[in-house]
Amino acid sequence: MAALSAAGAGLLAGPATAAPTGEPSARPTVTTEQPRPATKPAPAPVVPAATETPAKVDSTAATCGGQLPLGTVKNCASIAGAATQTWTITSTVDQDTLYIRLRAISGDGVGAEVKGPDGTHACYVSSYLTDCVLGAAGTYTVTVALSHNTGKGAYSLSAESMRAPSTCANLPEGFFSFASTGRSGTLPAGLAARCFTFKQPAGTVLHLTDPGGAEDIQGAILNGQFQPVCSVRYPTDCTLEGSGPYRLFLQETYGNKAAYTLKMPRLSRSVGCPALPLTAFGDPGAAIGTGTVPPNQGISCQSLRVTTPGPLIVRMEQYANQYLNWQVYDEAGRVVCTEWDSSRSCAAPTAGNYTFVAQNWNWEPVTYQVAVARLDQFEGCAAPTGLGWDQPTLTVHQTSAVQTNCQPFPGETGERVMVYRTPDRYNDVSSWLVDEQGGVVCTETSEGEDGCVLPSTGTFRVISYLSRWESEDTDLTYRMQVRSLSDATGCPTVTPGAYNAAPAGPLGAVRCRVLDLPAAGTYRVKAVGEDNYRQYANVYDSTGHRVCTDESCQVPTAGRYTLVLGGGAPDSVIDEGLRYHLAVLPWLPADCRPASDTGWRDAPVRGQLTTPAQYDCLQLSSPSGALITELLPGDATGAGSPDVTVIDSTGAFMCDSSWALRQYHCELTGQAPFVAVLSSRDGASDGPYSLAFARTDGPPACPTLPAGATGATVRTGADRFGACFSIPADARAATESFTWKRTDGTGDARLSVFDSEGRRYCGPTGYAVERTISCSLPDGPVTVILEADGVDAAYQLTHRDASNPGA
Repeated sequence: MAALSAAGAGLLAGPATAAPTGEPSARPTVTTEQPRPATKPAPAPVVPAATETPAKVDSTAATCGGQLPLGTVKNCASIAGAATQTWTITSTVDQDTLYIRLRAISGDGVGAEVKGPDGTHACYVSSYLTDCVLGAAGTYTVTVALSHNTGKGAYSLSAESMRAPSTCANLPEGFFSFASTGRSGTLPAGLAARCFTFKQPAGTVLHLTDPGGAEDIQGAILNGQFQPVCSVRYPTDCTLEGSGPYRLFLQETYGNKAAYTLKMPRLSRSVGCPALPLTAFGDPGAAIGTGTVPPNQGISCQSLRVTTPGPLIVRMEQYANQYLNWQVYDEAGRVVCTEWDSSRSCAAPTAGNYTFVAQNWNWEPVTYQVAVARLDQFEGCAAPTGLGWDQPTLTVHQTSAVQTNCQPFPGETGERVMVYRTPDRYNDVSSWLVDEQGGVVCTETSEGEDGCVLPSTGTFRVISYLSRWESEDTDLTYRMQVRSLSDATGCPTVTPGAYNAAPAGPLGAVRCRVLDLPAAGTYRVKAVGEDNYRQYANVYDSTGHRVCTDESCQVPTAGRYTLVLGGGAPDSVIDEGLRYHLAVLPWLPADCRPASDTGWRDAPVRGQLTTPAQYDCLQLSSPSGALITELLPGDATGAGSPDVTVIDSTGAFMCDSSWALRQYHCELTGQAPFVAVLSSRDGASDGPYSLAFARTDGPPACPTLPAGATGATVRTGADRFGACFSIPADARAATESFTWKRTDGTGDARLSVFDSEGRRYCGPTGYAVERTISCSLPDGPVTVILEADGVDAAYQLTHRDASNPGA
């Protein structure tokens, strides 16, 4: 085991390396971690338990050298130049180890060499605590010198014996209780080490605390064979190996004066912990453990008695849980569960006593509450609920910060169950499922699946609680729905509808629908609330397997499927008050109205979206490979500006109004005929719409826009809000200036320029009453489209060479 002191030499360090014969020893060094001699250890001397007494400190400077009694501190006020000062230490047992501390008080540094009774080298002593392994009993000399044989300094010297210490304070049985205040004292400056002795059975598990707090105090526990067992410095658990009696040697790393408090509560066969009775589900009442945990990794405990093996649920209030980590130990001091891996279930493998220990990682004391319930009990559970979707939403009350709730329900093997829960005010809800024996089911989630597949038939329970609890809280509530995704019951049935017609209305007051689909294939499925906002849903087959989550839903066979709003969102409880409309349509529309691609010349297509989730369809006249754009009144809002998606005859997506149709161009690359599918935008009110399409790559060609100041006059209105013009290649410059100006009526307009291939090259501009733009154009003819509000107005549209303003 590595040495404990900062420079590598300390209570658990190996013997110092011997110097070769004749090597000078003016500046001693210490090498640690050497193996112990193979010599058989001498029997341990009997050291009577003693009351801790202060170490003697000799501050007289008259004599620097002489006898150095164990357990004392000798101060030497002066050593100078090449002088040496020799001290003697009497070892009473063979194969002893001395803990020697040589501490520079002022001036230049010092070092020392230890030699045996026969004058042979034993070890060098440095400025940190040195473990010096001796040979036969007898008188050893410690020769002190300045490190460089020059200068002047003052120092202190102290030594203690591992095998025959000067005194060893006894730690009685009561010291190992959690209720003990520990053992406190002060290590004087320069002291080598202080010894404590105690008896405990081998295998005992102790919790070692930091003995120094802000001081750098450390030590080592040795067993009766003088073998290192545990380091004492930082909070940790220690299992006593080998037989006793055990000794603890304590030191301050740098030899400074320091106060200490030793605490080593026993985790195995623990005593001094308040008894915490197990509680039923629901409000635990008086079955709550409380305590205040000291800061900086301090601990607190509760004693548990388990009469039969089984799983437990440990509940600690969230505020305390921010700073405290907890573990549960069995009677032997073994950790049976921790906060990190046992938040849902803590296994008590045998009947007997257990110890709950909370450790504080905060810099201030933390007060906590904790309750422990058996997961295999039914006491305190609510009345069982069914799994039908028409069951009322459950309201769960929580009246304690550490309460755990239980909701039973019957289930069958292979049934997929989903639990939805949400707090009635800001909070966090935790929930999971257990079987009749309290075993957690569905410990892992399956990617692409929702809910929990039950492994057997029987009564299962939802275990749940609210995490957040304020001091003023008395009764918090959350809502819960326990539902089956397999062969769902209690859901209204919907069959596919038609385009250009109202969808299925708000049937029933539940979040699910059964979709009765006549054939395999892809369907358009969309749920929309009465406020015209989409409600996201999942669709499941009869086994509860998730089939689709998007508007495009492909089913493998004909049959009945279940749609659930927020189906995969456990934090979503949709109450009976929500009413929504549901579109269930074949993905490929039929019986669509025709729409020309010369909307700048023909009357626009008119229609009305009268109901949320309604879809209309228009069959476009453009062939495969054509490029088109959508024409829309500039003042269109709500239903007047619907979402438009273009698909080909296979249902493949071509473009939509979010970008290509309105801001760029739409290239019909798929198989004709093409269909435009219309629906209301999120939140838009129902109402009429009027729109058109224009082919931008020709034919037919649009009328020619003359050059010059006169240009063309465009008249707009409700039946004509788009105008199209062409400019031959030989009638324009490389960079053209376009101007439109409203000369009559109201409203405003925007302009786009397309190249000879029908691709939008400039624009669309913003809407304006009057505006001039410059556009650098590619070779070939171009097409100009002006879109205006759907109101009566007249515009003058002109173009000229931008490089020749006078043209």
